[in-house]
Amino acid sequence: MPKDISLPIDAPATEAERDAPQRLAAIDLGSNSFHLLVANYHNERLQVVARLGEKVQLAAGLDEDGQLNEAAIQRALDCLGRFAPFLTGITQQNLRIVGTNALRDAHNSQDFIERAEAQLGHAIEIIAGREEARLIYLGAAHALAESGRRLIVDIGGGSTEFIIGEAFEPKALESLRMGCVTFRQRFFPDGELSEKRMRRAELAALSELANIQRPYQRLGWDDPVGSSGTIKATASVLYAYGDTPHEGVITRDGLKKLRERLLKCKNLDKVELNGLKSDRAKVFPAGIAILGAIFEAFDLTQMRYADGALREGVLYDMAGRNTAEDSRSKSLESLQRTYDVDTRQGQNVADTGERLFHQVRHEWSLSAEQGRYLQWACHVHEIGLAISHSQFHRHGAYLLEHSDLAGFSRPEQRLLAFLARAHRRKFPLKEWQALPKAQQEQSAKLARLLRLAVLLNHSRPESAPPLPDITVKGDQLTITLPESDEPTLLSTDLEQEQAYMDAAGFKLNIDEQPVTQS
Repeated sequence: MPKDISLPIDAPATEAERDAPQRLAAIDLGSNSFHLLVANYHNERLQVVARLGEKVQLAAGLDEDGQLNEAAIQRALDCLGRFAPFLTGITQQNLRIVGTNALRDAHNSQDFIERAEAQLGHAIEIIAGREEARLIYLGAAHALAESGRRLIVDIGGGSTEFIIGEAFEPKALESLRMGCVTFRQRFFPDGELSEKRMRRAELAALSELANIQRPYQRLGWDDPVGSSGTIKATASVLYAYGDTPHEGVITRDGLKKLRERLLKCKNLDKVELNGLKSDRAKVFPAGIAILGAIFEAFDLTQMRYADGALREGVLYDMAGRNTAEDSRSKSLESLQRTYDVDTRQGQNVADTGERLFHQVRHEWSLSAEQGRYLQWACHVHEIGLAISHSQFHRHGAYLLEHSDLAGFSRPEQRLLAFLARAHRRKFPLKEWQALPKAQQEQSAKLARLLRLAVLLNHSRPESAPPLPDITVKGDQLTITLPESDEPTLLSTDLEQEQAYMDAAGFKLNIDEQPVTQS
């Protein structure tokens, strides 16, 4: 990667600006609950300003066809309306809104996202399961002072994440499709609580766990830790009944007693336990079934609760963006190594792309963050060559969209994939039109700059070549070349590019300037 790929294009100008506290905010659109966290980040620590959470139960609004019903969407929008006042004064780059399993599963999630974005005035990202796990680990790890290898478990509404890591580095990440809301609907649909139904839920969880049980046990851990609602509620109930030696600790014996208490309730509507909030009661038995299966699969004797999860991880990750610790840059560096990308060519294209970007950014209203995506695309545009020289731009797009890339949300990976797909041959109008409408205009501009950067380095020089004279007027690019009696490689390439752009509806002009005699 280039020496400054992980550094902000618009870096703070002074040391005072760099040292000033950052006001950061994260919204976690979970399958069971929505959470807002606002904090000041200073000296590598978070100072909480506001923390809110509401049980929205988005996953409960998914029908058999995978559609979110209007009632669930409205619950979600109402909740976000209550969150909105807390976002006043927070800059766009310091706010991140992430969606998890229910929005990953919903076929009409884009409809909800467009309505929510219009309400909040900010983009919403759906993150992949393993990226969710990475962020959960980051949040939990910052909450734990002790060193050593940890197993982190987070039972959500629609998925459960498992991470083994040391310090702030995860060694294994997994997201399994089981959660307290989805298991409630699947195994307790009419509210009846029985031994048979509880065991069926536990066996289903054990089936999900079978794929990771042995590799996780081989890695091993010193300290099993749980985060988020189900784990917190379980520890609270056990402490209220005196079934745990310490507050915040879950034991196998205590979990067994809790299971027995739940079965005596007979129905979800009658679940009332000391230490359990009423708004969690109906999903609590399903969460206990999953937790019991985890204890059984991993042969745990106890687990402790850690007060740090996805939203904290999002803030810490955001604080590290556009620095040497940016996880996105590290992910792409790893991808370059894995697929043996020609880093010299990538660097030359990136150098050219950066100069092109600075020539047009103000006229085209391009942001620093968009400039970073152009840089990243320059470095990995040839990744598909590891698959085949034929149609390698298509192969590269597939790899970038479907690889597990730490730090990137699904929409961000799709943008990166689109740029790789668009860097050569015909402009991919179908893939471009599949991007969110709000993203299409700027994405096309980035793709056009990437195409030119690649074209100007077609001969694969030792270093990036000088730029020809380039001007921009509205959507139109004009490139001026020295007049020549014979076609050159550059002029021939540009003529072909001009034809590609005309076919796509974009304007690229090529002028020849007579060479003045000295």
